[in-house]
Amino acid sequence: GGAIALGHPLGCTGAKLTVQIIHELQRQGKETGLVTMCIGGGMGAAGIIQLVN
Repeated sequence: GGAIALGHPLGCTGAKLTVQIIHELQRQGKETGLVTMCIGGGMGAAGIIQLVN
């Protein structure tokens, strides 16, 4: 878990990473980003975020 050092509550990784990628896209002036996260039991999830103006 890469975000544990940032002090996030366990189980909120997906929300934290999604908000972080949105802020990075805005900061860098980009339009599309990818966020991936692990889910307990060996599963995973991914999301493609596209900013729309």
